Amino acid sequence: MARRCGAADSRRGRLIGRRMSHRRAVILMIIVTLLWSMAGVVSRHLEGARSFEVTFWRSAFNALALAVALTVLRGPRLWSDLLQPPHAVWASALCWAVMCTAFMVALTLTTVANVLVIMALGPLMTALLARLFLAQRLPLRTWLAILLAGGGVVWMFARQLGAGVSLAGSVGALAVPLAAAINWTLLQAAGHRDMASSVEGTVAPDMLPAVLLGAVISAGATLPLAWPLQATTHDIGLLGFLGMFQLALPCLLVVRLSRVLSGAEISLLGLLELVFGVALAWLGAGEVPAGDTVIGGALVVGALILNELLAFPRRHRPTGSQRPPP
Repeated sequence: MARRCGAADSRRGRLIGRRMSHRRAVILMIIVTLLWSMAGVVSRHLEGARSFEVTFWRSAFNALALAVALTVLRGPRLWSDLLQPPHAVWASALCWAVMCTAFMVALTLTTVANVLVIMALGPLMTALLARLFLAQRLPLRTWLAILLAGGGVVWMFARQLGAGVSLAGSVGALAVPLAAAINWTLLQAAGHRDMASSVEGTVAPDMLPAVLLGAVISAGATLPLAWPLQATTHDIGLLGFLGMFQLALPCLLVVRLSRVLSGAEISLLGLLELVFGVALAWLGAGEVPAGDTVIGGALVVGALILNELLAFPRRHRPTGSQRPPP
């Protein structure tokens, strides 16, 4: 009896710890989106590297930084595990590779506005996949936040959608939010298995190496398209910075945050990347945003704030005050 009570207290402690860490997880996810958003302003200062060469160098430095970081975190076991990774790790790696490369492919085929508006479908796709494969039900407030934030992104770029829209470019852009939605769902499923394995004594797949595999795939796929390389030493320094701090660090954080945040929350908060990107381009490259961009960005930020404010009372409600299920 004491053992069962102790186990119950342990499980309850883990749940409380998870609940208490949600706010920190949201703050870290905001930092992640800020790091992701640095790509635009840094790329404005490149001298010779363009198009696929930017993606190649970013992915190559991303892979290098991840190899070092994961070797420190996992030790020599990392490389033996990579010889026969689980299917879930391979699937996540392919998603990371698509997320790193499809964006650049889409930009070569259609307008930036078209790409960004299509990427705003990410939270909706993630919510639908989580509902379909994880039986996860989202509260009404999150659905409303998804619609409002998506509407804000459309507002930001609506006037630019008329020209340069191509079917191939739209399909390429659609691959980015689709791969992200699949990836967030995979990571969340792995997080659920990880929590279950701590109780059952089983082993859940380690999803961190998937980020490394995805970076290697992305670098290998874009190298032929980037050849001949034209980046200057200045460019390589900037792209090395992006590979380490704009890709490697935030991607590792996202894998950890997927144990606390739902896939829909990660995807929804990820829309801040567009807002931060516009702000950084304004501050760091002198690109003054248009009025529609400011209004659309305010809608995105407002949707995210409203979603968190409406969730606050529920997360901090005392356990004894919760009503029993009907």
